Amino acid sequence: MSAPAPDPRRWKALALLCSTFFMVVLDIAVVNVALPSIGRDLTFSPENLQWVITAYALTFGGFLLLGGRAADLLGRRSVFMVGVALFTVASLACALSGSEGMLIAARAVQGVGAAIISPAALSILTTTFTEGSERNKALGAWGAVGGSGAAAGVLLGGILTEYVGWEWIFLINIPVGLLALALAPRLIRESRVEGLERRFDPLGAVVVTAGLALLVYVISEAPDVGWGTAQTIVLLAIAVTLLLAFVGLESRVRAPLMPLGIFRIRLLSAANIVGFLQAGGLFASFLLLTLYVQNVLGFSAVRTGIAFLATAGTAVIFAGPAQALTTRVGPKPVLATGLALLTFGMVWYTQVSPDGSYASDLLPGFIAVGIGIPFSFIPINIAALGGVPDREAGLAAGLINTSQQIGGAVGTAVISTVAFTHADTLLAAGERPPVALTGGFAWGFWVGAGIWLASLLAALVLIRPAEMRTEVPVLEST
Repeated sequence: MSAPAPDPRRWKALALLCSTFFMVVLDIAVVNVALPSIGRDLTFSPENLQWVITAYALTFGGFLLLGGRAADLLGRRSVFMVGVALFTVASLACALSGSEGMLIAARAVQGVGAAIISPAALSILTTTFTEGSERNKALGAWGAVGGSGAAAGVLLGGILTEYVGWEWIFLINIPVGLLALALAPRLIRESRVEGLERRFDPLGAVVVTAGLALLVYVISEAPDVGWGTAQTIVLLAIAVTLLLAFVGLESRVRAPLMPLGIFRIRLLSAANIVGFLQAGGLFASFLLLTLYVQNVLGFSAVRTGIAFLATAGTAVIFAGPAQALTTRVGPKPVLATGLALLTFGMVWYTQVSPDGSYASDLLPGFIAVGIGIPFSFIPINIAALGGVPDREAGLAAGLINTSQQIGGAVGTAVISTVAFTHADTLLAAGERPPVALTGGFAWGFWVGAGIWLASLLAALVLIRPAEMRTEVPVLEST
């Protein structure tokens, strides 16, 4: 039986998918710069302000696996559109919020929408483009969006907050969402798993969503309440127990939410480990750098955003070469190069000083990281999806998104804990705030460099180039 003809609308569909994904990635970072303004306007209590970020991260990380599997079983285009609609309505609710409770609740709903959009869109990309050069080009565009979105979020958040108000960081999502809903039926073919029982494994869905959401919550709160406190230890134990129970359930149920056989694809497993570590350094570095340029160098919100153009612009420029090289020489050498550049960039940040300059203290690191992002992000996604049967595309997309989201939460918590604990120690010793903060950030950057070095070593050891061309056996449900 001959393969179906390529969809003539596939490149337009890719533009739509990438635009929507950019909106999701943007909302992870865009809020950071606006938090002070949000806190003043809505009279947030200091302890609740972080929930504007945490609520989104919690539901985003918690619902990714469920969103990916729902796309496989119910129809990837339909589930994608549900996610876009939910995200768009929640964005409007965020912009119209008049209290801290309303904004936090709306951000949580926005995170659910994002958790539906991301794996559904990536699985649509995977099933629309055939594996090889064409899919790699599509994933190159996807990687450019994912890699530059966080840095672009800092820029856009600064401009919008300073000139038109923080509400606009959410209002800009609405036209994008409405356009995606209008164009999706015209540009995207519906696809779903055929011949499988369409059951959702409701118990497994509840257990894994609760476990992942609780894990994100514990990790996000630990820097404030302490890693050794009873609250952190007990809740972390509950989260781990729930996730272990989920694995046990999936090995027994007739139609599992996550068929464990997917982990027999070694390349997928390796890519998820590397992706977890890569995101662990990336999310935290943007947080510390934003705080450094604003609180130590004294940059305004807009100037902070402009400073990050060096990273965002470089990531976009090098996305094309990254996918072309991955197609030509395979994911491993490109990935190793990207992770080495990320590690170099993080080591460069460790020498920041209280009276530093952007050109000497930050710019070389920004450029190295800007190249390293697409050189690592693109081959990670290619490896995570390479050889995965179409029937498992949503699940594989949900897995790599979950690994990166949880990795980002863990890395941010660990690195920020190290940075602010050391800064507090220096303050207690009588150092001036700029000196104490810079000293703390330097320690955080050293930890981040260690995480990225670990990701480089994992890539060198775990990823085998020949596996990109290996036929993968049909996966069993249990």
